[in-house]
Amino acid sequence: MNIGMLWFDNDPKTDFSIKIERAASYYREKYGKKPNVCFVHPSMLQLPPADKSPRSDIEVRTTKSVLPNHFWIGINGTVSPSGT
Repeated sequence: MNIGMLWFDNDPKTDFSIKIERAASYYREKYGKKPNVCFVHPSMLQLPPADKSPRSDIEVRTTKSVLPNHFWIGINGTVSPSGT
């Protein structure tokens, strides 16, 4: 992914998958395209609750380049976007 949107969400009461869905929804509204990849800090996948899988077709990847509670979301150039 070369271009994406940085989303911040540190609400401890919100499930990880809901946070990604919120970011994806905003991305769709703002850019008119459906994101298909989201980068998060590795520690984000080690925190409770256990629900870590997004409810959509967004691939979640980890990288230390993204700070905790941040979501780098966008469209992966190697994967054909399924929605516009």
